[in-house]
Amino acid sequence: MGNLLTAVDLRAYYRTVQGEEIKAVDDVSIEVREGEVLGIAGESGCGKSTLASVLAFTVIPPLYVVSGEVRANGTNILALDRETLRREIKGKYISIVPQGAMNSLNPTLRIRNFVVDVLKEHFPEISKEEALQRARERFEALSLPPRILDAYPHQLSGGMKQRTVTVISTLLNPKVLIADEPTSALDVSSQKTVIKLLVELLRRQIIRSVVFITHELPLLRHFADRIAIMYAGKIVEVGPMEDVIFDPLHPYSKLLMSSVLVPEKGIKSKKIEAIPGVPPNLKNPPSGCRFHPRCPSYVEGVCNMAVPPLIEIKPNHKISCFLYGGKDGES
Repeated sequence: MGNLLTAVDLRAYYRTVQGEEIKAVDDVSIEVREGEVLGIAGESGCGKSTLASVLAFTVIPPLYVVSGEVRANGTNILALDRETLRREIKGKYISIVPQGAMNSLNPTLRIRNFVVDVLKEHFPEISKEEALQRARERFEALSLPPRILDAYPHQLSGGMKQRTVTVISTLLNPKVLIADEPTSALDVSSQKTVIKLLVELLRRQIIRSVVFITHELPLLRHFADRIAIMYAGKIVEVGPMEDVIFDPLHPYSKLLMSSVLVPEKGIKSKKIEAIPGVPPNLKNPPSGCRFHPRCPSYVEGVCNMAVPPLIEIKPNHKISCFLYGGKDGES
């Protein structure tokens, strides 16, 4: 499978009115492969949603892309002008279901208004009735009742609003769908329904890959193909789902997995442990490995002196930790 999207040495900072920089995404390189679900997990404030904004080109001040590239079909799409991005990339190649999407719908408008706006933005010549017919067919194909188009947002449940926003975000058949915590604030049954919708979109090849951002690791157990773990603006581990969930290697990944309940056999005997300390202030992050102040494997004079490279230690499994590779690649 080829890469549909590749981020290379990506840096995106928030700039305060005092001129300070908050390094929310700092030297991140990651690829999104065709046909896969890439899960991105980590504590709140680690940079997941900021990374989603950069990949989906929804960056607005005070967030700025400082450096790096986002490549699609060999082109750095960060370098494209706004009109080209709007016409060829946004919604068509990359689309996003933003965090809190079910609360982003204007309560004074019917769902049909959002559908028509999306389609007319990209196809000005399309009539209102053609746009609504296209939406009805898509809703029916994905087992959502077309009567939703005549409803106001407040008439829909939270789960139905989330599914509706997801369908609207994929009306143009984007290759990559970025879902930023689409199951937050939903009950378990609604979470399952949203996941099923994403699986159906992939099965029908309406979309070709999903970047699924969450802090609920158990969700990724039955959905993701690969998982990337973020900490303090950096990717610290990325690998196949089975490896990251059941055999995490980075000290942070291990602690993250030990801090959540996973519905598996033997759960009653599992001891849940909190991660010691708190995430760092990204205005002034720790030197070296950003996890070293909280790390049980911290080595003075090593972990605090240099940033460990993200190296592949086994097929498709990369780690950023001096336990697995030194400054010169030595273990």
